[in-house]
Amino acid sequence: MTNKIVAIQGNHPSKLNPITDTSIFLANEIQKKNYKIFYYEPKNLSILNSQVFANGFFIKFDYSKKKFFKILKKRKLNLKECKFILIRQDPPFNLEYISSTYILDSIKDKVRIINDPTSIRNISEKLYSSRYQYFMPSTIFTQDIYEIKKFLQKYNKVIIKPIHGFSGNNIHLLTKFDSKFITKFIQKHNFIMCQKYLPKIYKGDKRVFLINGKISGAISRIPKKGSFLSNLSKGATAVKIKLTKKEIKISKLIAKQLKKEKIFFAGIDFIDQKLNGDINVTSPTGLKTLYDLSKINLAITFWKELKA
Repeated sequence: MTNKIVAIQGNHPSKLNPITDTSIFLANEIQKKNYKIFYYEPKNLSILNSQVFANGFFIKFDYSKKKFFKILKKRKLNLKECKFILIRQDPPFNLEYISSTYILDSIKDKVRIINDPTSIRNISEKLYSSRYQYFMPSTIFTQDIYEIKKFLQKYNKVIIKPIHGFSGNNIHLLTKFDSKFITKFIQKHNFIMCQKYLPKIYKGDKRVFLINGKISGAISRIPKKGSFLSNLSKGATAVKIKLTKKEIKISKLIAKQLKKEKIFFAGIDFIDQKLNGDINVTSPTGLKTLYDLSKINLAITFWKELKA
């Protein structure tokens, strides 16, 4: 008999926001099917006698209570006892993140892991988009300050961001060349992504949810006044939208390829019908926000597709 345990590898629940968090939303849905939720942080993974263990706790989520989670029992669990493992910690995609994927690789033939740890490691969220540059605004990936200078001279307004950044952090709009600033930025972040600025960002970007190779839904996120950052964590507002034919065509193409790469759940973003270069595979977000806007529950879709 298969154990009905879902393990979530994530940031400690006390750091999560139940209003927007997708991990809680997914956990809450599978709880209704009498699955137990085991929660642990990446730092608490171990390989002991060729077995993968995690020090964590069984947990119950409850949206109706002010304290939205209750730790039921602390436990060191052999992760082979789980039916599913969800990799849900926030980036940065650093050595700890990479090491955790190597550890989980050793049991992925015994436990279904979402997303596949090998695939997460192989797909750099921003660099992966380089194969889809035909659908993107002009973009370069480089550490070469002179290439950045030429790029800025050509387009006048350029967005720069680290290739392993997340949640709108360390994203800057350049309108003039500042050698000192860019040199420090490269020294801190190594390879960076430079992209032609799209002024229609003020109308919002579109986050498209891809589940098991299919388009499952979408929302738009409109930056707060005076900002070009569309992340909800940076004060953007979510609204309901419909995708254009062009966006659907591109999304289907990427969804099909990601499924081949064993990516079950992903989020991709569009600005002014152009792919913005973030292929979110490490811990995609937005499902709770979509539900609050439309009552479309993609957590149901997620678990139905996964169990199928």
